[in-house]
Amino acid sequence: MELRLYDTLTRQKRGFTPIDPSRVRMYVCGPTVYDFAHIGNARPVIVFDVLFRLLRHIYGESHVTYVRNITDVDDKINARAAERGIPIRELTEETYKNFKEDVAALGCLPPTFEPRATEYIRRTDGKRDMISLIERLIENGNAYVAEGNVLFNVPSMADYGQLSKRPLDEMIAGARVEVAPYKKDPQDFVLWKPSSADEPGWESPWGRGRPGWHIECSAMSAALLGETFDIHGGGIDLVFPHHENEIAQSRCAFHTNVMANYWMHNGFLQVEGEKMSKSLGNFFTIHDLLKDWPGEVLRFQMLKTHYRQPIDWTRKGTETAAIALDVFRNFTQFCNDDVARPSAGVLDALADDLNTPQAIAELHKLAEECRRSVDPKSKAAHDLLASCKFLGFDPRTISYQDILTRQRGGVDEIRVRSLIEDRTAARARKDWKESDRIRDELAAMGVVLKDSKDGTTWEVAR
Repeated sequence: MELRLYDTLTRQKRGFTPIDPSRVRMYVCGPTVYDFAHIGNARPVIVFDVLFRLLRHIYGESHVTYVRNITDVDDKINARAAERGIPIRELTEETYKNFKEDVAALGCLPPTFEPRATEYIRRTDGKRDMISLIERLIENGNAYVAEGNVLFNVPSMADYGQLSKRPLDEMIAGARVEVAPYKKDPQDFVLWKPSSADEPGWESPWGRGRPGWHIECSAMSAALLGETFDIHGGGIDLVFPHHENEIAQSRCAFHTNVMANYWMHNGFLQVEGEKMSKSLGNFFTIHDLLKDWPGEVLRFQMLKTHYRQPIDWTRKGTETAAIALDVFRNFTQFCNDDVARPSAGVLDALADDLNTPQAIAELHKLAEECRRSVDPKSKAAHDLLASCKFLGFDPRTISYQDILTRQRGGVDEIRVRSLIEDRTAARARKDWKESDRIRDELAAMGVVLKDSKDGTTWEVAR
């Protein structure tokens, strides 16, 4: 099987050849833990989980190292902790726990390492850390100290900007650079900044302070994967300035031609055709969605769109995903685990730059074979189950009827519909007393009725 991946740096789909097949290495930028992760944050987690599974299948589980970091030092964290009146560590611990639970519910495997940024500011075990990396950049002439800050001098790197390929004026605007008189160049970005007495800080050669965002990933990836590794991933929004600046720091510190051999980025996510925004009322966290939908449904919905394409997250799309999994459940419910392998069609689709829409099309082909078979434990049924599980979900756990019941607070939908039919009949014969009695019974169940010229609808009171 030849694995081909699209590389953002070269703008080409290339055959994947690891630096060392016995130690395939991948780094993906993880969450900043100050609040519940939203559904857009779930996309890279799911996408690179599928790649992790595929790499383990090709090279062996023990030969793949996957690092996904946790950013637990950031100005957003400081602001949220102050807003809630709790210690920063309490906030990050709580949010990190929530994140782990949410992504586990989405069917994601834990990464090999999940380093916290604060653990790599200054190490005592000889591993790469942020302070030593900054010192190296200063020694190499790529960084300078100014008024307690340490900044990377962008013009010191002749080929800066290869990843994003933006003109200079766009890079300056895109970085939303801070105007500061101590900067040698407007593009220069912070590696270390001073901390006030009420901000988290660490002692350094440049005074008490904290790291800039970009240096965190350079230090953690070098410590756990080496100066050059195979794959670096994240959302398309990270290409500039974050990943561009990671490349600059790492290459200049270690004098390497590349930081990672392949750069992979997933596309943007919008909701119901619009950019997700709290002001528009279409901002959804993973945690919120999991209240109404099983994680397998959300994962399946996410994989229906190719990872490099933008995705429009809709309620209808979620319902369609749930119905599809319910169909797969019908065909796999009598199958045994571990008696089949993922189908060749599914694996071939994934090997072509994680073509999950094609992989899902292969699942539907298997379902069609199951439909034509009289054997509930046919090879097609077992292949369907194995292929679904390889993609990270078990369809045997998904019942669309159970989902609807859960969304209605566990209300017995069949009983509700029966009572509504009885009430409609009572109203037709003008038996208002019986009609009111049924309405009261439904109200006691938490069901609210809405009568209109088109009939009666219902919902569970929230």
